Amino acid sequence: MSAPPFPRTDAAVEPPPSVLRRVAGWLRLFWPAPAGVNQRERLRMVSGIALCVAVVALFAHWFGAGLPVPWMVASLGSSAVLIIAMPSSPLAQPWPVLAGSVLSYMVGVACATLVPNVAVACGAAVGLAVAVMLALRCLHPPGGAMALFAVLNPQDGAAFAVFPVLLNMLALVLTGMAFNHLTGRSYPHAQRARGAAHKGSGAFISADLDAALSHYNQVLDVSRADLEGLLHLAGKAAFQRTLGELRCGEIMSSPVHAVVAETPLKDAWALMRKHAVKALPVVDGARRVVGIVTVADFMRLANLDMHEGMGQRLRSLIMGRPKRPEQVQGLMSSPVQQVLSEQHVMDLVPLFSEAGHHHIPVVNDAQELVGIITQTDLVKTLAAAVARP
Repeated sequence: MSAPPFPRTDAAVEPPPSVLRRVAGWLRLFWPAPAGVNQRERLRMVSGIALCVAVVALFAHWFGAGLPVPWMVASLGSSAVLIIAMPSSPLAQPWPVLAGSVLSYMVGVACATLVPNVAVACGAAVGLAVAVMLALRCLHPPGGAMALFAVLNPQDGAAFAVFPVLLNMLALVLTGMAFNHLTGRSYPHAQRARGAAHKGSGAFISADLDAALSHYNQVLDVSRADLEGLLHLAGKAAFQRTLGELRCGEIMSSPVHAVVAETPLKDAWALMRKHAVKALPVVDGARRVVGIVTVADFMRLANLDMHEGMGQRLRSLIMGRPKRPEQVQGLMSSPVQQVLSEQHVMDLVPLFSEAGHHHIPVVNDAQELVGIITQTDLVKTLAAAVARP
């Protein structure tokens, strides 16, 4: 029997996806993700859009009664959706709504006048309207509809830009301001970051976001300030999730070398040198922390004469130089900051970064010394958390 032309393998080879599966996967791209809003926000959006359009319609009908032009433009409905449903969007701010609508209509009027072919005029009007809106920072999607409307209805003329377009949109913006304010939404919404509130508070700074947006090179339907705030919140949540359940007892150094208050300084210094530690907790007979002595304390004692000012030297000459301590209790810092072994590691960040601590003893529920945490221990933990996928 001849050998098969290809060697057989034990590993199962997954067959390529069928055409039907690939088509089904492609069709799923057309089904959007659900809107990330609760029922209360949905009700606010629906009622707000209906109310604002109704108010503008009442005003426009009253103002335009008897005029030879339509009293309302249909694109106002889509503008209302942006203003109420997405009040923080750059596309929904007052300047884009007003200028984008009026200028786009005027571009459509110009194209209807100058371009004899209607089909060509339609494309040119919408394209040029978008170019104008981008140049003047007033991109508003319903503006494209206004440009197209002007080409398809050339009989309305340029006066249509004032009424109903401008007055319709102005009434809508004012109504939207009132409704968003009453329902707790900011409108107009700030599109620039106010100062450097987030600088240095997360894993990136404003310059990093600017570089990312430059690389992305697409119009975002969210303000830059809101995007930066969302990214900082997401980073903070991820950091909290990574370290949120980590306890001090899991990162502390243990067993810990400690001394009692009556220990001679030379013995304490020898212990620090032998074990290459920079701090020794001071405990009582029940292993409760009563103080801490560090290398910095010894350095200050050794350089006391060098740091004495003229006033201190005169006082020493007159009153006599104070006796140098010989035991740990004369040099230690007390009371000392300490944390529980079951305390969250996140609680240590302000203690090290803001309070200026370098070594923090760890105690159990009975207040007995069980370990010590240094800045190095915390930095290693944070570095491992950042590197963790």
